Amino acid sequence: MLGGGWLLLGRGADDGKPDSSKRREAPARSASDPGEAGEPGARKEPSLPPSSCDPGLDNCVVAQGRVIYVEALDPDGDGDAHFVTASRQSVTLPGITIFDVRADLRPDPLPEVGDLVGGAGPVYPGHAGQKQIEVTEFHVAR
Repeated sequence: MLGGGWLLLGRGADDGKPDSSKRREAPARSASDPGEAGEPGARKEPSLPPSSCDPGLDNCVVAQGRVIYVEALDPDGDGDAHFVTASRQSVTLPGITIFDVRADLRPDPLPEVGDLVGGAGPVYPGHAGQKQIEVTEFHVAR
């Protein structure tokens, strides 16, 4: 699925080139812009519907996280998509959960980096041996 390339996302080496992940000042807001949570006009944080495991599934996990990498075209050609997320459930690695979403459950449009996703399903090894959730249920909040 992802090989080891996605692990390089968090390297943080400074090669002198601009890095889009470095902290930037937020632009000034106008009175009509949404404010911080709790302020008038503030946007509500997206939320996901609850996910649950079918009682008949072994090794089932419920998880959610923010997308940090999308693999829209799986090299094996079966039409599934993979979403690497920053996730408290840490199914794949500490702080990381991968969702394997088969073709018939792929949302349209696909989630993008920063979107909140969640779902449930059994945990199995991916082609590189990494643990991932092969979802039976998948949700997206933007």
